[in-house]
Order: sequence, then C-alpha cells, then structure tokens
Amino acid sequence: MLSISDTTPLQTVITTFEVTPGTCHDLLEELQEAYAACITKQPGFIGASLHVNDAQTRIANYSQWQKREDFQAMLRTPEMRERNRRINALCKGFEPVMYDVAAVYG
Repeated sequence: MLSISDTTPLQTVITTFEVTPGTCHDLLEELQEAYAACITKQPGFIGASLHVNDAQTRIANYSQWQKREDFQAMLRTPEMRERNRRINALCKGFEPVMYDVAAVYG
C-alpha cells in the first residue's frame, strides 16, 4: 500500500507521460496491463497509482519501491523492455524520475 512519509526510506518514482486525447486511454490500458501482469510481481514493489489530467494529454504514474535498485531491476526485465517499447509508441515521451519525500502535510 502506498504511504507518503518523510520518515520511511522508500524510493518514490514519478513518471509523466505526454499523450494525445486519442492515445490516452490506449496508454492507460497498456500501463494497467503492465502493472497487473508484471510490475506488481517484482521484488521491492510497494504500490502505485495512475492519474490522468482533464485534457487527457498527460498521465502521471506514482510508484513506491523498497529501494532504487528494485525499480531499476524491474525496468531491465525482458518483459518490461518489450512493454516499454509499446508504451513509448503510444506517447510523445515519458520520463521516470526518482524522488525522496522531503515533507508531508495533512
């Protein structure tokens, strides 16, 4: 389960995808399939969420991992390499960025 805390040493990854309204749902389905079939089964995976903006031009993916190396190992699996080629074809670009939680409010 996702937990946003500045006292827990987890790896947070936020990935944004630039899409068109015509490809938004196709990419969303591809991401959901990747999570169901592959990503959630990887060592170190904690949880994730997918967000779509109102204009359907951006998808944001928030995920948490036990450690940075777990996320990197998932990206290197043959299945995710193939999936990322399909994902890349459905969007103008995407970039995963690793973050440490600096502060939490609320």
